[in-house]
Amino acid sequence: MTETAQREGTDRVAVLVPAAGRGARLGGTRKQFRRLGGRPLLEQTLRTLAAHPEVDELIVAVPTDRVEQVAVALQEARLPGAWQVVAGGRTRQESVRAALEALAAEVDIVLVHDAVRPFILPEQISAVLEATRRVGAAALAIPETDTVRRVHDSLLGETVPRAGLYRMQTPQGFRRDWLEAAHRQYGHEAATDDVELVQRLGYPVVCVPGSSFNFKITTAEDWELALLIWPYWEARLRRQSEGSLRR
Repeated sequence: MTETAQREGTDRVAVLVPAAGRGARLGGTRKQFRRLGGRPLLEQTLRTLAAHPEVDELIVAVPTDRVEQVAVALQEARLPGAWQVVAGGRTRQESVRAALEALAAEVDIVLVHDAVRPFILPEQISAVLEATRRVGAAALAIPETDTVRRVHDSLLGETVPRAGLYRMQTPQGFRRDWLEAAHRQYGHEAATDDVELVQRLGYPVVCVPGSSFNFKITTAEDWELALLIWPYWEARLRRQSEGSLRR
């Protein structure tokens, strides 16, 4: 593992990547280890995060029996920057907590990102970091555009007004002390994401515009869509990288 020098006069940023899930809805090989664009999905996600100039370290929480295997694979793949692999837990919250416990003392801001959201743009990471520095917590989200109805015994019921409804994405960013306090107090209670835990402490969380590209690969249809999108995505990132080099 290589080390990244801390930037002068700035906070230190770490990204926690819970990747210990079983992926039961997709079936077969755990989705984070399936190959997308010639590499494991987990590695593709980590590469985008590691390439961001404001990210100082990555901590990946994987199944206990995969820690050594994943660490060796990332070493052989020459994943850039500072990173470490830790044993995750039975739930997403347990995996985030395990990664939190492995943080270096110097880390000030923590991002949490799903291992199976590979289609995240650098500018979205930057936007979440900017909002987190300004307010203390932030997360990507996109407005709900479909009609939403409740279903009772397989029958369509009442319509749920979608005004003000948003679908949450990652990364979600937090002041380190806020996230640690939230996990200490509420980490053993059910929650859908880390935003919910932080909100239970009464802290504000800023909504940062996300993208429909940044979907979480959960089902077989999601996987098929990811395979179709990946060549376009690689070309897009390559154009962005070449553009920044010319500037």
